[in-house]
Amino acid sequence: MPQLNPNPWFFIMLASWLTFSFILQPKLLTFISTNLPSDKTTTTPKTSPWNWPWT
Repeated sequence: MPQLNPNPWFFIMLASWLTFSFILQPKLLTFISTNLPSDKTTTTPKTSPWNWPWT
């Protein structure tokens, strides 16, 4: 079964991971996120009890 021979596939996997790790990943990490977390204080909504007509 030739697909179980790791000789060509290991090199392809290693080359693709090295390409991703050293070339693509630094380029992707330089993008600025558009939704940065803000330091706004959270406001709790004022709630009032519900008046049930049958109680």
